[in-house]
Amino acid sequence: MENVLAHVLPVLSATPMRWNELAEALPEPLMARLPAPGQWSALECLLHLIDTEHVLQSRLAAFRAGADFPAFDPATQGSPRAGRARGVLADEFAELRAESLRQLALLAPEDLDLVARHGELGPVTLGEMLHEWAAHDLNHTVQAERALMQPYLEGCGPWRKYFADHDAGQ
Repeated sequence: MENVLAHVLPVLSATPMRWNELAEALPEPLMARLPAPGQWSALECLLHLIDTEHVLQSRLAAFRAGADFPAFDPATQGSPRAGRARGVLADEFAELRAESLRQLALLAPEDLDLVARHGELGPVTLGEMLHEWAAHDLNHTVQAERALMQPYLEGCGPWRKYFADHDAGQ
């Protein structure tokens, strides 16, 4: 992809707005509902995005410093935020993302070629990480919306078959 920043920044900018819309519009039980055992709810996806926003900010700093960085394991390194309202969490994510976007605005095109060593993946470029970051945002937004979809799929009767790709109950 030519001009990575021009393609990645719109995705990264849109994600907090989408989460604020979901947090404002949807009831808490729906946001917290697991689509199936072992799968994340929309709220858990949001919590994960908050955790990884901290990780990504530290990785940006590592690239600028020419330092290596460890892998991130959400199962063991996530932050508990039980009991916090979804709107508060969406606002927290938006604030963290705004800071990340400020940091990204300082990058020059040649910075995308900076290399750091990821603890699990080995050498990676900043450009590759930015592609991953945008894909990560979209992945967890899709995952959350799939989780939100489940009670509607359960109630749509004969139309349910049309949603087989998104149905956690089949």
